Amino acid sequence: MLCKRARRVLVFAVVLIACLPRVGRPAAVTLEALLAAPFPSELLASPTGGKLAWVQNAGGVRNLWVAEPPGYKGRQVTRYTLDDGQQLGGLEWTPDAKSLIYVRGGGANRQGDVPNPTSDPAGAEQAVWRIQLDGGEPKKIAEGHGAAVSPKGDGVAFLSHGKALWAPFATKEEKGSKDKPVPWLSVRGGARQLRFSPDGSKLAFVSDRGDHGFVGVYDVAAKSLRWMAPSVDSDADPAWSPDSKRLAFLRNPAASKVTLFHPNASGEPWSILVADVATGQAKTAWKADPGPGSVFDDELVAANQILWGAEDRLVFPWEKDGWLHLYSVPAAGGSATLLTPGDFEVEFVNLTPDRRQLVFNSNQDDIDRRHLWKVDVSGGRPVQLTKGPGIEWLPVLLGDQSGDGKALAYLSSGAKRPAEAVIQVGGGGAQPLAAGTVPPGFPEGSLVEPQPVIFSASDGLRIHGQLFLPPGAKAGEKHPALVFFHGGSHRQMLLGWHYIGYYNNAYAMNQYLASRGYVVLAVNYRSGTGYGLNFREAPAQGATGASEFNDVLGAGLYLRSRGDVDPDRIGLWGGSYGGYLTALGLARASNLFAAGVDLHGVHNWNVGIRTFIPGYSPKPDEERLAFESSPMAWLDGWKSPVLVIHGDDDRNVSFSETVDLVEALRERHVEVEQLILPDEIHGFLRTASWLAAYHAAADFFDRKLGK
Repeated sequence: MLCKRARRVLVFAVVLIACLPRVGRPAAVTLEALLAAPFPSELLASPTGGKLAWVQNAGGVRNLWVAEPPGYKGRQVTRYTLDDGQQLGGLEWTPDAKSLIYVRGGGANRQGDVPNPTSDPAGAEQAVWRIQLDGGEPKKIAEGHGAAVSPKGDGVAFLSHGKALWAPFATKEEKGSKDKPVPWLSVRGGARQLRFSPDGSKLAFVSDRGDHGFVGVYDVAAKSLRWMAPSVDSDADPAWSPDSKRLAFLRNPAASKVTLFHPNASGEPWSILVADVATGQAKTAWKADPGPGSVFDDELVAANQILWGAEDRLVFPWEKDGWLHLYSVPAAGGSATLLTPGDFEVEFVNLTPDRRQLVFNSNQDDIDRRHLWKVDVSGGRPVQLTKGPGIEWLPVLLGDQSGDGKALAYLSSGAKRPAEAVIQVGGGGAQPLAAGTVPPGFPEGSLVEPQPVIFSASDGLRIHGQLFLPPGAKAGEKHPALVFFHGGSHRQMLLGWHYIGYYNNAYAMNQYLASRGYVVLAVNYRSGTGYGLNFREAPAQGATGASEFNDVLGAGLYLRSRGDVDPDRIGLWGGSYGGYLTALGLARASNLFAAGVDLHGVHNWNVGIRTFIPGYSPKPDEERLAFESSPMAWLDGWKSPVLVIHGDDDRNVSFSETVDLVEALRERHVEVEQLILPDEIHGFLRTASWLAAYHAAADFFDRKLGK
């Protein structure tokens, strides 16, 4: 028998042990935890001082962060607190690196309405803001977007309702009307792509005129406008020379009519022109060869599609060899030099501060990931900067003020580790810029590492995918399975957390579904990026024959052949173009796919294309083929239940596409469930909307596929 004192000690010990944290037990995988992880974007170096700024979205709450040398310890500079769906972006440093310009709120649709996903009775706006880094609240400049800060540091130009305005920066001593915006440009066709000359004396811009487009230059002092070599073609992407005397720009010929959702492998070649700003006269510095790469591809993520490097060389993307690579050419004209040879795609690109090198990411030697490289603008062997199982993008090479040499900042993620902004100083290892911002409950230890797989489409084409297996699955067990299709279609899912917010969320959903016992296959179908020009511009794709359906069938048959998959419980899901393929799979292969979740999918190409091109007027045979390539043409074979999810302020896929589909399926007595999100746009702006959609999808699959 224990004495009373001994019993008290024993009871205290038991209680103490019970209260201790349970070491080793991984956190539960929930959608709330997965979508709460911060997602960084728009990493931008300051023009002086070696500072960094970026946008961080934490559970739908968007804020600006900065990090400064020598410690580069990130700090939040704005204090927004709500998941209100108000976008944050368009970052611009002032020349003294003491303040940031940014845009808050989404862009207007054709009716002039900006997104209002909370259905706020007071409405919403898109506006340009300024915040000082030394403290204080953000100051609203005016309603608008597309801001460009003058290199003189005396103000900012921006766009509002198609016009360019100027807002001077008032000093502390100045009051009254000093900082009120004044109109600068009101031109037919509107203005976009505002670009100040390095000396701040002029502003280049693009004016779209429908079937053609001009590059113009506004002289600030003279208040005059000059067009650069106007033609019947479409000009864009102006890039200034360092001396502010010349302007390079891209010219797409009028004869090259790129049609959406059709293969565009070749056409009338595009070119690069260099204009004398004083006269407006221009010469062709370079022109693409006929054949592969003759149609310009704008998949490059950079400050501009043309970058003016050192040694008076112009850097640009070209697909001459069937892969998206970087080339450079003398501004005076000459042959193009290939900078990034090999069977891979270049994606995020930045010039170094001295303009002598390029830092970029690509899928070289690791086709379903991204790693960082650098190369001289004049050529030479590229140098690899990162490698391994992670994914890296948006590299920024800057001069570090701590005396330790160069600093390389970038965004990074892994198969289990969510995206974060990191920095390497003086050749050291990568350190997070905002340590401790991932919530403690994030279930990193409970996530799975997707496996790379290659399977055959029904027509024999080899297709890449990522396979998520349920954790702790036992040999001999058969699981329900799901196929996921990304949108785009010019996208690529990776072996880790994605660099685009929409697909970052989709990756989280696939992890969540795997945690619930599903085998999940994410499919990189033809017409997507990452695998070369011929794969992206595959014949008979989209509205010209729906050749991607072969990949849908191949994915389902691959899963059916696996010993760990129940062949009678295979479903599919996807959004946008992925919603199109989901609906196509259900309409044409309900015997293979038992259920599906269609998020804002295209259901009739003749409607979908008009959403982007209001004047779309196809020939009768083109219109007939587009319809036959659509799910609406195959509804009589649709037997499987479907959940449709759509925001009714969608600016990419008309909400009418879902209205028409639901009505047609009801007429055929097909089981349809729906989740409609009032005032949400295509890529849901609120994390609450993503949670509602994904919870509804998981519940639907649990009920229909019998988890």
